[in-house]
This record gives sequence, structure tokens and C-alpha cells, in this order.
Amino acid sequence: MGLEKEKSDTSIIMDEEEFNRSIEPILAKKGMAYAEEPDRDPGDINAHLKLGFDDVIAEPLSSHSFDSVWIGSHAAFELVKFLFYRVLSTLLAVPVAFVLGVLFGVLSCIHIWLVMPLIQSFMMLLPSAKAVWRSLTDMFVMPLYYSMGKVLSSVRVHVTEN
Repeated sequence: MGLEKEKSDTSIIMDEEEFNRSIEPILAKKGMAYAEEPDRDPGDINAHLKLGFDDVIAEPLSSHSFDSVWIGSHAAFELVKFLFYRVLSTLLAVPVAFVLGVLFGVLSCIHIWLVMPLIQSFMMLLPSAKAVWRSLTDMFVMPLYYSMGKVLSSVRVHVTEN
């Protein structure tokens, strides 16, 4: 029972293919570590806002800055864009969503309770208005149409060659 001064080395020798097969059931049980984020713009409404550094700042082949300047400016651009978006969306998202919710709620209410009943009422009145309009045009316009037709029917056009 003294101090043992010997080291015992143990190792498991396994080829790579066998190792990969042995961990597959473990990974399948746990699932993916990171689930894919849901698409927050499925309609691609804001495709014009998908800008990167290369879309905004670009150096032509004839002139280049130092690589460290280019990398630093790229990092600064992405960081500032990310931070400002996060800060502004944190400050403005809830109030703007509230205002837009009220606006679209009011517009929906006006459309449902005022505009559509008026349109439906006019659509119900149009057949009778059409009958009245037709009778008025038959009384006042048709006699003029027929009389003008009779007057102009006696006009004859002769073409003479010079």
C-alpha cells in the first residue's frame, strides 16, 4: 500500500468509420443541437434590405486600401448595423406595432362597417337606376338619334375625279 510510481496508459483503438457508426444512435436520440430559425420574412417583403458590406462599399480593382483597413471597416459596418438595428427595434418595435395595430384595426372597421355596406347598397340600387336611366335615354335621346338618322340619310356623297 505504498505510493505507486507507475503510469498506466490505456487507449481504445478504433478506426474512424467504426467511431462514426458508434455515435450515430446517440446523435439521433438527442436531435439537432441548434434548430433552424424560423423564416421571419416568408413573403420576401424586405428583399431590398438584405444588404451586406459588399453591396454598400466596394473598392475597384484599380485601388485597394490595406487589408487590415478593409477587414476593420467591414467588421465595424456589420457590428454597427447589427447594434443599431437591435437598439432601434428594441425601442420602436412595440410602439410602432401598437400604432399600426390601431391603424389597421380602424381601417378594417371602416371597411367592414361603412364601405362594404355602402357598396352593397349601391349594387342593390343599380338595377332599378339602370331601368330609370334607360327609360330617360329612350325618351330624350332616341328621338334625336332617329331624327338625325333621317336627316342625314338623304345626304349623298359624290366623288368626282379632276
